[in-house]
Parts: sequence; structure tokens; C-alpha cells
Amino acid sequence: MGFLVDSQKGVGLWGGCLRSLLRRKQVDSAHVKANAHHQLAKELSVPHLIAIGVGTTIGAGVYILVGTVAREHSGPALSISFLIAGIAAALSAFCYAELACRCPSAGSAYHYSYICVGEGVAWLIGWALILEYTIGGSAVARGISPNLAFFFGGRDSLPSFLARQYIPGLDIVVDPVAAILVFIVTGLLCMGIKESTLVQGMVTTVNVCAMFFVIIAGSYLGFKTGWAGYGLPTGYFAFGVDGMLAGSATVFFACLGFDSVASTAEEVKNPQRDLPLGIGLALSICCTLYMLVSVVIVGLVPYHAMNPDTPISSAFAEHGMQWAAYIITAGAVMALCSTLMGSILPQPRMLMAMARDGLLPSFFSDVNKNTQVPVKSTLATGIGAAMLAFFMDVDLLAGMVSVGTLLAFTMVAISVLILRYVPPDMVPLPSSLQDTIDFVSLQYGVNSQNINVETSDVNGGASSTLPLLGKNNTVVDYPKIVKQEAQRNYVRNEENRRKIAGSTIAFTCIGAFLLTYAATDLNIPRPVRFTLCGVGGALLLFGLIVLTLIEQDDARHSFGHSGGFICPFVPLLPIFCILINIYLLINLGAATWARVSVWLLIGVFVYAFYGRTHSSLLDAVYVPAAHADKIYRSSGDSLA
Repeated sequence: MGFLVDSQKGVGLWGGCLRSLLRRKQVDSAHVKANAHHQLAKELSVPHLIAIGVGTTIGAGVYILVGTVAREHSGPALSISFLIAGIAAALSAFCYAELACRCPSAGSAYHYSYICVGEGVAWLIGWALILEYTIGGSAVARGISPNLAFFFGGRDSLPSFLARQYIPGLDIVVDPVAAILVFIVTGLLCMGIKESTLVQGMVTTVNVCAMFFVIIAGSYLGFKTGWAGYGLPTGYFAFGVDGMLAGSATVFFACLGFDSVASTAEEVKNPQRDLPLGIGLALSICCTLYMLVSVVIVGLVPYHAMNPDTPISSAFAEHGMQWAAYIITAGAVMALCSTLMGSILPQPRMLMAMARDGLLPSFFSDVNKNTQVPVKSTLATGIGAAMLAFFMDVDLLAGMVSVGTLLAFTMVAISVLILRYVPPDMVPLPSSLQDTIDFVSLQYGVNSQNINVETSDVNGGASSTLPLLGKNNTVVDYPKIVKQEAQRNYVRNEENRRKIAGSTIAFTCIGAFLLTYAATDLNIPRPVRFTLCGVGGALLLFGLIVLTLIEQDDARHSFGHSGGFICPFVPLLPIFCILINIYLLINLGAATWARVSVWLLIGVFVYAFYGRTHSSLLDAVYVPAAHADKIYRSSGDSLA
């Protein structure tokens, strides 16, 4: 029957470490949740998810990106750059939507990686996302005070108790406003998911109204003045197609925020229906608004004359509407506040999910009985983000946010391929069910022996009896023998198919890395670059062809929770998503990777000395998925 115990006794240090890195957990089911920790409140519907997605995605960056990207990359074709970036983001959104439907629990990409890939990769993804959410939230908070100061008369016009102060002895600039806003947001998140989402929806509405003002008022001015930005001799593609694509890579991160929606999967009333709608509608709304704003602004002012710091308010000021700066700045402040909420929201749920799995102390897994949110994790997140925002200028660390995002997107795309072609066929059960597992295993073992001596009609066919050589009067049931042989052949063919599919997925990822690395690093000698590009391209094409030709695993239909969104164009879409994300990861730069490597190295030590030995799967017994329900029914127990 192939029952295995994930015990690390007698396998040596390295063998135990390897097994711990590869062990995978089960999709949360009725058995898991029957005796689980206090669950989060199921309060969210599609409007709530849209508020979270739009509020997290549309930050104040759009009020600056319009000028910077138009001046340096895209020119008048900025709207096309936003369109391509939105399509690229949609590839990851499709992958997230399917996994969020099938595995609707807290943890997002960490949770999916743990189920489909293994504990080691899941830990690194979760650890990287903790860094992303902390630095992302702190960076957003630090950006609010300069915009808020505009309403007090200028950049340095805030009241003294709120203004930034330079501390000579420590050579730092503290930001009280950033810390205060982080604490306010933390308090809102502790009140309950429905209450905090309602506030985020109100703040997001103000931001969207400011963007509508830019679109409507800007269109009026454009038709009135003749759209000067589109009448340039350089044409629509002022920097060529390459410049437009470079602009797409820059604005790609302005289209991200749907991962915050996926992080609330456990709190959605109907995740199979609402999560795909929430992710898709939020991304569509954001990309549409981005494109409309960019169409208007690059038409009002020639791209080369844009103010890189305040492109939108400057564009209106040139047409005599200086007062519009107040509306635009109000939108920017609201956008930052909403993004701050969206940045802090996922991290407590990430900490809670990792603590539930034993990889972090159980302190983080506690859920408040009244508000039904992880209050302790939320407070820990808020205190950490507030301290970082108060003491440290995190602009230099902003690139580290992108690493966590892109690593998560890459692993989600790989998880979709694994789900479709080699879904986990072994389920971890607690060692407390060992007696029941042994009993069921014995039953299956006896049955499999008795099959060889049973004599009955199969599919209505008659039994034939012929003497075997040297053994007279021996009964041979030919239909049953044929059926058994067909079953054995099917099992062998299925095992071979899974081995081929698993190897092909690995080779595809290697090919994507080689191709993007060789195409990006111009310091590599040309013969080596061309060789690596050829090998990487061949592996990528080989993987696409093989995965297209072989059949997907039938077990995918019963994997996790069924009835939700199905990612289209598999394997092409996930492979293309992997290629894009790896390309962006490689282009983040050596300095960013050096900083991230320090954080990941710390994570390796934390996992090695705590997570590996406290994992809830430490003594798990792995059984075939087809027999798990029978074991549960026989035991009458449920997972702790």
C-alpha cells in the first residue's frame, strides 16, 4: 500500500534534512478544520475583495510613474505600456485564482507552495513575503508625510510634533506621521476584517474619485487645447517598441495587489465564486484607470516637458488649474493610506499560517474569539512596521519588496503545473492515527492477496478453466487475469507519466532561467551567451511541447476544493508567467539580491534550528490520498 512515516530517525542528519525540505501538507478539508485552531471570520464578499484589491494596487506611485516612465521610456505610448503590464500581471492572477479556489486558506503563495512543492520552498517563500510586507508597508508610510505637508503650506510645513526630525547622533531622520499611521491601521485591522475592509473601501473611493477627476477634467482640457502631446514629430512610439516594453517592465509592479486578495481566502464567504471575481475585477479596474489617466496626461503635456515629480498636478497648472493640485494630492494621500492597509493586511495571516504549520511559534497562530482575526500577529506586524517606518528611510530597500513578489508569483505558476500534471498523491496524517492506518493497510493487503484466488464473472464474461502445465485441475479465470494485468499496466504507465511530467517541469524552469540570464547579462562572452540562450530556449520549447502532448493527471479534478476557477491555456500560460517573472527577478540588480540574500540566510538558520524540528509534519504518516477518507471514517478522529 506504500504507507510511509516521515520520521527522521535512522536516516542521518542530511537524509532527515532533505526529507523535511520535501514533505508536503494536505489541502485543508473538513477533517483538518473539525478540530483546528479558531478559524477566521467568513465575512468577505466580492465588493470587499474589490476594495482590498483596488486599494492595495492603486498607490500614489501612479501619480509619479506617469511622468517618469513617459519621459524616460514610453513617450505617448504610455497607455500601451500599462496595457502590456496589466496583461503580464493577469497571467499570475489566473494562476492565483485557481489555487485560491482549490486551497482557500490563509497563507497565499506560502500555502500553495507547501501543498504542491514542499516545506523548504514554502518556508523561503513565506520568509521572503514577510520581508516584502514589512518593507512595503514601511515605505508606503514614509511616503505619506510629504504629501500630507502640502495641505499645511509646503513640504516642510507640518506641525513640529509631526514633522520629520533629523537626529545628528544617530544620523537618521525619524518620521512620526509614518509611525502614527501604521498604528492606526493596525488598530483598524484588529477590530475585524469586515470593519477594516469597510474603511479601506471608503478611502479607496476617495482615491478613485480623484482619478476620475483627472480623467474627466483632463479630457475636457485636452479637447479644448487640441491634445498637444500627441502632435509631436517623434510620433506615438517616441522611444520605439523597445522603450515601450521597457516602460511596461517599470509599471508592472503598479498592477500588483491581487495577492492581498488571495491572502484573505479563508475569510471569504464563497471562495470558489468570489475569489476569482474579486481578483479579476480589481485588476481590470486598476489597469483601466491607469490607462485612462496616462492617455489624458501625455496628451495634455508633451512627454519631454513633464515634471517627473508632480506630472499630473503640473499638467493642470499649465492650463490654469492650480487648485487641482489639492484634489490630486488628496487622492495621493488616500491612495497611500489604502495601500498601507493592503500592505499590512496579509502579513498577520502569513505569520498565522506558518505558525499553524509549526514553523513559527504558536503565539502567532492565535485568533481572537471576539474579532476573529489574528490579533497577536497583527500587533507584532504593526509594531515592527511602525518602528521601521519611524527610524529608517527604506527607499534603498524598496527593491527587496519586488523579490518576494516575483518569487511568490514564480512558485504559484510552478504550483499550477504541478497541480495539473503531478498533483500530490500522498496525504500526511498524524501519528495518532497509526493504529487505524495499520488496520486499513492490513485490509488492503489481504484483499490484494485474495484477488488472485477469487473466481467470479468479470463484466459479465464467463470463466474459463484450463489445466496448467504440471498442475491439473487448476482453475484459471482469464477475464480476471486480463483485468489485473490491465490494472498493473495502467499503474506502470501512470507512474511513468508522472516521472516524465515532473522532470519536464524541472527542465522547463531551468530553461527559463538559462534563457533569461543569458539574454540579460551582457558581461558574458558572446559565444557563451549564445550557447546558454540556445540551451535554455531548447529546454523551454521541449518542456512546452512535452507538457502539451502528455495528458494531465485525472486526480486534478478531485484535488482540494472543486468547482472554482480553472486557469486557461495550461501549460502555455504558467510557463510564460514563469519566464516573465524570472526575467524581472534577474533584472533587479546585484545590490538588491545581496540584501535579500542576507535575509534569506537568516531564514535558513531559523528554519534549521526551529521550523524543521517543530513542523506539524515532523511525525506525519503518509498514506495514498484514495485511502485517507476511509482511515478518517475508521478512526472517528480528526486532525489536530
